[in-house]
Amino acid sequence: MLEYLKKHGIGHQIASQAKKRYSTDSNVCGLSNEAEDLESIETAMTIVNPIMGVWPKDAPNEAEEVTLRFEKGRCVAMDGTKMEPLAVLQKCNAIAGRNGIGIAHALENRILGTKSRGVYEAPGMTLLGKAFEYVTQAVLDRNATRIYHQLGRHVSDQIYDGRYFDPSTRACVNAIWQLVDPANGTVKVGLHKGHVMFLSLTECPHSIYFEADSSMEASEGLNPVSSQGFLEVTSVEAKSMAKAGLIDTTSVWVKRQSKL
Repeated sequence: MLEYLKKHGIGHQIASQAKKRYSTDSNVCGLSNEAEDLESIETAMTIVNPIMGVWPKDAPNEAEEVTLRFEKGRCVAMDGTKMEPLAVLQKCNAIAGRNGIGIAHALENRILGTKSRGVYEAPGMTLLGKAFEYVTQAVLDRNATRIYHQLGRHVSDQIYDGRYFDPSTRACVNAIWQLVDPANGTVKVGLHKGHVMFLSLTECPHSIYFEADSSMEASEGLNPVSSQGFLEVTSVEAKSMAKAGLIDTTSVWVKRQSKL
């Protein structure tokens, strides 16, 4: 690759910054470092010289706070300033990058059935994803959350395989947008040496988290005594299985070892 770039006079600043041999591909969403020295799993991921940010150990010692406003699943403002999507991503890249967010190692499964090793950087996408997760945790019920994650996994697999425009991908994307339609909220997070920490969630009208109902203390919400009847009902099946001799409390690991 480097020889080709050199032969055709193509600038390759990103690749040339590397202290060790490996290949780098990038776009505004993130970059991948792969090949050459990184193909050996005996080579530490730390040979990579981060481009979109820094290693967590090199990030500032003081935490940095940032506030993101989401409306219908999209981040529309940061720190109170309305912004277009590209500007949001660019600012997230800068903020998260300097705080060591979004550097990851993976032995991924390729469509051919082989493994591929990479060290990835996606500071802005990691920040946006984590902040948005705090909103979806508040507005999606248990069943919707499960479906949301299943749909997301399918879409990511399809994109990896180059099949974004397939019918199943488009159907899943439409379903995802419907699920996140009530995802409105203002999230404040703290960034510190590779970590994204939740600080607060406000202006989230569709949140189904209610302190009174969720409290483990006495409150005007759900009466804790009500859980007794719930537990009695849900335990019926388990008790029946125990009476029928279908419940085995022996350690699965111990039983497996005894058969070896």
